[in-house]
Amino acid sequence: MPEVTRFAPSPTGWLHLGHAYAALFAQEKAAGGRFLIRLEDIDGTRARPEYEGAIFEDLAWLGLEWEQPVRKQSEHFEDYRAALKKLEEMGVLYPCFCTRREIQEEIARAGNAPQGPDGPLYPGTCRNRDEGERARRMAAGEPYALRLDVGKAVDLAGGELVWRDRGRGVFTARPDVFGDVVLARKDTPASYHLAVVVDDALQGITLVTRGADLLEAMHLHRLLQALLGLPVPEWWHHRLITDESGKRLAKRDDARSLRSLRAAGWTAEQVREVVGRNHE
Repeated sequence: MPEVTRFAPSPTGWLHLGHAYAALFAQEKAAGGRFLIRLEDIDGTRARPEYEGAIFEDLAWLGLEWEQPVRKQSEHFEDYRAALKKLEEMGVLYPCFCTRREIQEEIARAGNAPQGPDGPLYPGTCRNRDEGERARRMAAGEPYALRLDVGKAVDLAGGELVWRDRGRGVFTARPDVFGDVVLARKDTPASYHLAVVVDDALQGITLVTRGADLLEAMHLHRLLQALLGLPVPEWWHHRLITDESGKRLAKRDDARSLRSLRAAGWTAEQVREVVGRNHE
């Protein structure tokens, strides 16, 4: 079966060498199949049109070609709302009214709070609020986020959840590693975790290629796929491009942006050669 891969940058900064590596990696794995570009622009406060245009310009400069039209998350909020509605009907979502400061204070009071890949886990303050209180606070217009009750979700998914990484082997998911994560906020209709799972399914992605920094996210993504009844692709979490000190490249490091390198006289072939030295 022909492979379907994707490169899914966020238009919140200039692409750098790490992005070039990821895009070239995804295209290579789609040889003979389909290579897609997706813009993860769901964060309207940070996404900018100039970055969006630069993404296409940089990728074309590298010699990449992709299918049209490009999927933009900001144009598909209804897809995420439909997924949230399904989860809500399953009884695995609850509104959380806690501010970040309140969560930090509760964690500090608790002392040795459980740790996840992103730091201390949410202490579950709003998980057991009664329906009456929830309804009153929502009706009053209090801001809230929608969290996944991971305990209920795991019970509902039932059985062992496994997934395969072509570079690392077969894994068994441990969804509770992230605790009760936020899946949507008032200003952001879907978290990265929910949107990426829905998008990959709707686009028919058969092989998800992305950086090793997202390997832990698979524990949650595999659970969401099971709950939503979505197809399970395979993954390939590739290594990250780092600077001389071994630190992962970031968008704020403009010196290594493709835009800056091109302005300095670099050719696409030079970029390909540099990132190719680290290719798996």
